[in-house]
Amino acid sequence: MKTMSETMEDKFKKQTYFYNLPEELIAQTPLADRAQSRMLVYDRNAKQTTHKHFFDIVDYLQKGDVLVLNNTRVLPARIFGTKLETGAKIEVLLQKRQDLKNWSVIARPTKRLKIGTKLKFSEGLSGEITHVGDYGNCEIRFDFDGVFEQQLECVGQMPLPPYIKEKLQDKERYQTVYSRHDGSSAAPTAGLHFTQEILEKLREKGVQIVNVLLHVGLGTFRPVKEDNILNHEMHSEYYQLSDEAAQIINAAKNEGRRVIAVGTTSVRVLETCAQNGTVQAGFGETDIFIYPGYQFQIVDALITNFHLPESTLIMLVAAFCGINETLGFYNEAVAEKYRFFSFGDCCFLK
Repeated sequence: MKTMSETMEDKFKKQTYFYNLPEELIAQTPLADRAQSRMLVYDRNAKQTTHKHFFDIVDYLQKGDVLVLNNTRVLPARIFGTKLETGAKIEVLLQKRQDLKNWSVIARPTKRLKIGTKLKFSEGLSGEITHVGDYGNCEIRFDFDGVFEQQLECVGQMPLPPYIKEKLQDKERYQTVYSRHDGSSAAPTAGLHFTQEILEKLREKGVQIVNVLLHVGLGTFRPVKEDNILNHEMHSEYYQLSDEAAQIINAAKNEGRRVIAVGTTSVRVLETCAQNGTVQAGFGETDIFIYPGYQFQIVDALITNFHLPESTLIMLVAAFCGINETLGFYNEAVAEKYRFFSFGDCCFLK
């Protein structure tokens, strides 16, 4: 039997968060009907799982609940071009906008990236490398005709995660139905299951729906390389929480009503803004890293997809539900042949 000190040490080990996942369970395409995804419901108090479908979420939410959505919109942030000097091909993944023309990006191939290299992506979009870092990380100053987002819409592809090998036929299937503000390099995938019909049913039931914003960066897919997770350098992402949303959330907390986060991105906003059991409106960059031992102040329940082994996202779920409990229902989902990751099924953790 393990001692308490050994158990405490285990929660900081990356390998603690590993589970076996057959490759065939990684969803490659979205379902035709968003709401038909399967949904594993985990009751944290009873430590019990129930197997449902996402359209059943209406039965689990009640009048007075506050449902928190991240209404970021994914940019078609994968663009292909050529180096004007050599004609060599280059692939660029937009990560974070610095200002009107300057972006932090990941460029491939990573060799022979040089400051001053001029790039062409289309007749209306070109650029120049202004900074080079490690592992393909660099900065590009773009020149473009008209509006950057319009140029991007013409030439860009959706920046699907590396575990998705099939081409996406419809760009909108990597967007939530409530997406509004351009800026993400990856989708807040827990929200992909919602339809306008489900949102309307929830409103009719008396569920309050509020929006927060977190622009999801490619760092969300960056693996934890350090054996001790405390040595992992967390990526930062831009967030906003409005005064109106903060007032609704705080009223719910004061009255003992549930705040239900849709996705780990919404969790990161709420817990970043948490102070003494309430939230403070604001905006900025967050690099909050939530792992077991963290005390949640705002989130009472969570809708989320299944996450990669040893990722910061499964660590967040383990902080919410417990390590053994999380690995237990993950292994159950594997046995039940749930679909995993971005286009896969989801959990409701309550």
